[in-house]
Amino acid sequence: MINRLFGYEWFISLRYLRARRKQTFISVISFISIAGVTLGVAALIVVLAVMTGFHDGVRQQILGNIPHILIQKHGANMEDYGAVQEQALAVSRHIVQASPFVSKEAMLLSKGNVSAVSVKGVDSHSKIFLQPILTLGKKEVRDLLFAGESQFPGIIIGLTTASSLGVSVGDTINVIPPLFTVTPFGVIPKMKPFRVVGIFRHRGGVLDAYFGYVSLQSAQELLDSQGVVTGLEIELDSFDHTQTVSAALRKEFHFPFVVRSWEEIFGSFLAALKLEKLGLFIVLTIIVLVAAFNIATTLIMVVMEKHKDIAVLRSLGATSRSIMKIFMLEGLIVGTLGTSFGTLLGVLLARNADPIIKWLERMFGLRIFDQAVYGMERFPSVVNAGDVTAVIAVAMTISLLATLYPAWRAARMDPAEALRYD
Repeated sequence: MINRLFGYEWFISLRYLRARRKQTFISVISFISIAGVTLGVAALIVVLAVMTGFHDGVRQQILGNIPHILIQKHGANMEDYGAVQEQALAVSRHIVQASPFVSKEAMLLSKGNVSAVSVKGVDSHSKIFLQPILTLGKKEVRDLLFAGESQFPGIIIGLTTASSLGVSVGDTINVIPPLFTVTPFGVIPKMKPFRVVGIFRHRGGVLDAYFGYVSLQSAQELLDSQGVVTGLEIELDSFDHTQTVSAALRKEFHFPFVVRSWEEIFGSFLAALKLEKLGLFIVLTIIVLVAAFNIATTLIMVVMEKHKDIAVLRSLGATSRSIMKIFMLEGLIVGTLGTSFGTLLGVLLARNADPIIKWLERMFGLRIFDQAVYGMERFPSVVNAGDVTAVIAVAMTISLLATLYPAWRAARMDPAEALRYD
């Protein structure tokens, strides 16, 4: 099939790649060129897979406590949230729930220790209940938080907050919102006791210490906001539909309503990760570019070595296009071999990054990937088909461009001039 497509040019290209006794040095350079392209492509695939894994891991950490979309009123609480809730659910089939919430910064006081959190009143459908939560006697956290017969209302706090306050499950803490009561003896801050019914640990600790969850009714009583909420939390069937649904909600809810997606709230952080990934892609592409210079060097040396063969071929009727095709095919063979080997090596390393990292840690006694710092159980590495395709396309394009000048010089060679002194 290949011989039928390229004719004798393919056969001659393969013969030029085979080493003869006097051409061993050229073949060594060809091998170095293949190895350079292989390492460059493998490095690109592995780095892009790791960056994609970190991006997805950070995104999952953010979405652990943050809703996909928030609907709030500009500078005011939401009173008619029931009607807004029904209106939002009807906007798109991708919306699975719209939950009201009340949120306010407050101070937690216990055993002489103080910690600042955002007290958030949620209903029983909140996504906070989907993550592991330590409770007293391993009871269902929903039953404990929404139990009306308890002496004190329940609160769920993060592990970092619990450590700062020196409390555990079952202890009582005082919640102090930014509300004050004026008395003859002065201004007294409002204070209400809550019982710690659950402790959660958000992976990575980014948002661990920031939230304290109570029932929606308890939050409304604490913040003197009966009958009103801070906003609605919109959850979708997939975060991939966030932009589409956000745009549809903005068309439905005009000012004073404000619609914000999780991408807009944490957009700068995620954009920094994408920019870092692009920067590494550009830097590591230089490795492939260096290997391409080796391909060009190899072809130039082959052209110099085979000038008599080129002259004979031209004398026998070979066209300039055929001569150019011979050396372009030779360079493409080197680039294709290097890209193929690099793709196989890169995908193999990327898919087995976690066991490789753990093996290196055991072998050398080093801590390469600290799970506690990054909040991830495994070393993140996700092979994206689009990234692999982009790497292959870039490597093959660079390899093709590296063949143009040597092939062009060979095609312009004058056969009479080449044979004059031979």
